[in-house]
Amino acid sequence: MNLRTGVLNLPNLLTLARVAAVPVVLVLLLSDSRESGIWAAAIFGVAAITDFVDGWLARKWGIVTVLGKFLDPLADKLIVMVALIMLIPLDRVPAWAVFFILGREMIVTGLRSIASAEGIVIDASELGKYKTIYQMVAIPGLMLHYDFNWLFGLDWGIFHVNMHNFGIFFFYIAFGLTLWSGFDYLQKFFRVFAR
Repeated sequence: MNLRTGVLNLPNLLTLARVAAVPVVLVLLLSDSRESGIWAAAIFGVAAITDFVDGWLARKWGIVTVLGKFLDPLADKLIVMVALIMLIPLDRVPAWAVFFILGREMIVTGLRSIASAEGIVIDASELGKYKTIYQMVAIPGLMLHYDFNWLFGLDWGIFHVNMHNFGIFFFYIAFGLTLWSGFDYLQKFFRVFAR
């Protein structure tokens, strides 16, 4: 199989791997243990890296496919939303904030679908890209949750980090960008359809 051609090219396989990671993250977050959090954060981190790698490879190799355009944002939304929803019963994120984030994603996806049906493309904004980056930093921190006092596996004593505080700091930045980019999409949508 040539990984630079066809539907099952390397970027699409990376995206499918991200979709396959969703149930694994879900199962790991059923537990509040430190070990489960470490594994969930590691898998989520690898998935976040593949999000950037698959898009870069698709553009570099000139193999942007319809399947890839559909699956890539779906994979992102699935893994982020599953992680955030599973973090609610662990009391690591406020349910009301996750509700707003989920609502924003549904509204934006709906508006983009309406625009697409009319032959209009509403591209992802820079705000939306920054929102995704902050989410990809915040969520592993919230999964790790506990205090860590190490660097490169060694106990140095001075590198004490509360991962929950780290994660929640970036979560609220991502939350602000989520709302801001949502309003930005609404403005773009109504500007296009007001013509």
